[in-house]
Amino acid sequence: MTRIAAVHAVLPPYRYEQSEIKAALVAMGVVGRKERAVHDRLHAAATVRSRCLAMPLERYAALNGFGEANDTFLDVAMDLGEQAITAALEKAGVSPPDVDLIVFTSVTGIAAPSIEARLAWRLGMRPDVKRVPMFGLGCVAGAAGLSRLHDYLESRPEGVAVLLSVELCSLTLQRTDRSAANLVAGSLFGDGAAAVVAVGQDHPAGPDGGPTVVAARSHLFPDTEQLLGWHIGDAGFGIVLGSDLPDLVRSRIGGQVRAFLADHDVKFHDVTAWICHPGGPRVLEAVQEALELPARALELTWRSLAAVGNLSSASVLHILHDTLRSHHPLPGTPGMVLAMGPGFSSELVLLRW
Repeated sequence: MTRIAAVHAVLPPYRYEQSEIKAALVAMGVVGRKERAVHDRLHAAATVRSRCLAMPLERYAALNGFGEANDTFLDVAMDLGEQAITAALEKAGVSPPDVDLIVFTSVTGIAAPSIEARLAWRLGMRPDVKRVPMFGLGCVAGAAGLSRLHDYLESRPEGVAVLLSVELCSLTLQRTDRSAANLVAGSLFGDGAAAVVAVGQDHPAGPDGGPTVVAARSHLFPDTEQLLGWHIGDAGFGIVLGSDLPDLVRSRIGGQVRAFLADHDVKFHDVTAWICHPGGPRVLEAVQEALELPARALELTWRSLAAVGNLSSASVLHILHDTLRSHHPLPGTPGMVLAMGPGFSSELVLLRW
């Protein structure tokens, strides 16, 4: 089995209260007079208290188009990515030349060479390190990245693999889009990064590390691609967010999770930690209903949403970090990582503490 040796979560230094961000969006013209009441309701309903941003808030009004936003993405992603990987490797007691595989995911900026290629040289990884840049998975990519590490390490018991997620959602801001979906995005998404170091079962960093990955499962729901994603145009990434998304989660996720757990002889009440991506309040409520979970089961997810907003693929890794740091599940008990994203898709990862 794969062992999670370390997780490290990073946030940019510019933290703002929700009220400050709401006022800035109005001042930038993202919200018109007609949308003001809806905008206020969305920010209140998001349950987000604060968010961290890639730049000082006052600089967003000066961003001139997608190219400049993406240049900023490259600079900030390199900085946050280096911080996250360096700290995670130190926690795991692993040096950069030991890394055999590095997976990078983001859906909020693009680069070629990709971010992990640029960081590999800066951090001192081997020239033959295997690289897998992933784009397009969106919020599901944190859990999917864990699954891909597990896929790789299952047949490499002495191997080391790293997952890096950097999401700078604020840089995708669409200032001329006054749709409900864009207003929701403006009330919900924040910026952050996280890195995971995983090792094969025979690696010396494994025995005293974190939980093991028992199994993983991916699922694509047919005819749902219109529910979540990007419309990419001259101004960059425009949010696609269907109003039916919570209903789909409510009706379909429960069966997927139950079947996955049953295949591994695990009952719902056996799971001692639910590490769930915070899609937003309505999606989280739908997950809780679909899985018939008590309110406390998703406490760390709700806390993360309130403290930093939805960080896309990085969120579930931040919550995994928080779980390892403060939750302390009983050794030997199962845990569940759950995330959803464009496709519409889900990713389930079964852990053993």
